[in-house]
Amino acid sequence: MAKRIGIISDTHGLLRPEVISILKTCDCILHAGDVDRPEILDQLRYLGSLYVVRGNNDRDWAEKLSVTLRFKIEGTEFFMTHNKKDVAWDLGTAQVVIFGHSHHYFEKMIDGRLWLNPGSCGRSRFGGEVTMALMEIDNGNWNVRKISFSA
Repeated sequence: MAKRIGIISDTHGLLRPEVISILKTCDCILHAGDVDRPEILDQLRYLGSLYVVRGNNDRDWAEKLSVTLRFKIEGTEFFMTHNKKDVAWDLGTAQVVIFGHSHHYFEKMIDGRLWLNPGSCGRSRFGGEVTMALMEIDNGNWNVRKISFSA
């Protein structure tokens, strides 16, 4: 059975109801930083399993959050950080690299790895669209879908 993953970033203190509705359908949630408020993490943990990294706007309350994370979901290896500049030189066997920071959706296969920035699903900033990503993993195969919201 496929594992459904909600991938978000740059909420900046705002967890939109339409984002919550989608995340409720997910088996786990990845947040690539700039959470801004600990209450957002409380809400996300209530929805399911959560992987989160610290962003440049996450202050003292987020000190215990890692800047980078490596983990596996359904046999797929992930590397996650907020700023792409913090990506490790040696990604090892990571198949998916998740990052945020720019507030712009990005999805591209580079050297056999999926590089994915879900964009920002909090406040619309820099004139960009409000986005997140949904990933399904089924028997080692992944399918990624961009979700856009009205700003």
